[in-house]
Amino acid sequence: MSEHPGDTATHTHRYGTATAPPPGPMAPGQPGPTYGSPVPPYGRPGPVAPPQPKRPGAGIVVAAVLAGALAGTGGAAGYAALTDDSAPPVATSLDTTPVSNAGNDATTGVEGVAAAVQPSTVQINVSGPQGAGNGTGIIISSDGQILTNNHVVEIAAQGGSITVLFSDGSTADASIVGRDPVTDVAVIQAKNVSGLKPATLGTSKGLDVGEEVVAVGSPFGLESTVTSGIISALNRPVAAGSAEGGSSTVFPAIQTDAAINPGNSGGPLVNMHGQVIGINSAIRSNGSSSGEGGSIGLGFAIPIDLARTVADQLVKGETPSHARIGIAVTDAIESDQITTVGARVEDVTQGSAGDQGGLQRGDIITSVEGQRVTSANGLIALIRSYQPGDQVSLGYVRGGDTHQTEVTLDSDQGQLTS
Repeated sequence: MSEHPGDTATHTHRYGTATAPPPGPMAPGQPGPTYGSPVPPYGRPGPVAPPQPKRPGAGIVVAAVLAGALAGTGGAAGYAALTDDSAPPVATSLDTTPVSNAGNDATTGVEGVAAAVQPSTVQINVSGPQGAGNGTGIIISSDGQILTNNHVVEIAAQGGSITVLFSDGSTADASIVGRDPVTDVAVIQAKNVSGLKPATLGTSKGLDVGEEVVAVGSPFGLESTVTSGIISALNRPVAAGSAEGGSSTVFPAIQTDAAINPGNSGGPLVNMHGQVIGINSAIRSNGSSSGEGGSIGLGFAIPIDLARTVADQLVKGETPSHARIGIAVTDAIESDQITTVGARVEDVTQGSAGDQGGLQRGDIITSVEGQRVTSANGLIALIRSYQPGDQVSLGYVRGGDTHQTEVTLDSDQGQLTS
């Protein structure tokens, strides 16, 4: 697999080699990519299995609901009040400084967190030429900007419709502001609304495994559903996307055992201070006889620091940029010939960050800033958590010897950083 979706993805495993251009950023109205590639079991990396049908069966699936039709919706009213000249100034979560997870008094348990977050959480109903469904969104501005997953709204990108259901039962039509398939982040705009309550965005830095969290969303269309659990793991490389199959996006997920089901996609994962620390995006499921997998305690969220950066670019009308090393990698799997597990360098783009850092074909990257790398997807996920221009330390093995190099990450916008 390539180090970053800006390159051509080459998947090498015992079943053969396939090459295809992976997804890139796109503006509203352009056709979106399809997702759903299976993910190897976590822990020691193994061979990538051939594609399997999504239903029934196990695997990472997006937490969005696709259905044949939507429930009826009405016009904007009540909580989603019509805008007028007397409306208060627009407040947005993106303009505020990220709130630290430490040093703040916790709210009064799950009940207090739910009361704080539910008014800022919405159900998103979508329809388009390929079907209909629902997901969840997070209000980030008082005039109706809503953060969600790309895979929640992508089926409405080609002449479809989006309707937002607020926590008080009122509704409003919405349109796509921008979406980024590479990170599975999107922003939509609810129309003719004001006075909404933006969510408080925290930070995904400094999180601890075992920390209590709360998830809010619309699993299977059941709006304003609250579940709780803990952070089970951090920086888990997860490949997920829509239920249509095809290429997948990889992100450095926050893993949680809070119940997340289809329909939770795009909703907030919140700490006990009522601060959003992630966007719920995928689950690992055994499937069911009904064909729609449910929670088995393995849910995954996009870290809010990554989602916030992308959302800010989308709101400004910019094409999101993503960090890259400029190399193609495959899984390095321990065998009789290989004693090092990591991401094996298969190709290095001339002039790229990897080239300038001295990486060569055959090197096996084992760490990024001291964090262990055990697979190609693991490297992709970790690099995606940084920004173009960031300097990172890479540990790698060449000829049995351990080395380290500093690289200044490139941008997939076509210009190399220096």
